[in-house]
Amino acid sequence: MDEGKAATHLLDVLGFFCPIPVAEAKQALLGMEIGSVLKVLASDPETLHDIPLMLGRTPHELLVVESNEGEYSFLIEVKEHE
Repeated sequence: MDEGKAATHLLDVLGFFCPIPVAEAKQALLGMEIGSVLKVLASDPETLHDIPLMLGRTPHELLVVESNEGEYSFLIEVKEHE
C-alpha cells in the first residue's frame, strides 16, 4: 500500500449504509481518469469488508484504509477502466 499519494477526489458517504457507500464509490471510480486517487469517507463498518471486496473485482488499487472513532477512510487509485 502506498500512503504517499494524495487524494484528487473526495466521496463523503458518512451516515449512509450498505449498499450506498460501495455503489457510490464504484460509480465515482468510473468517472475518474487513470492515476486519480479517490478518498472515500464512510461510517458504515461493513465498508471495511465491502469496499476491498468490490475493489478485488476491479483493476483499481486500495492504497490506504484508516479507522478513527467510527469513521473509515479509503484511498483508492484508479488503475484502468473496466
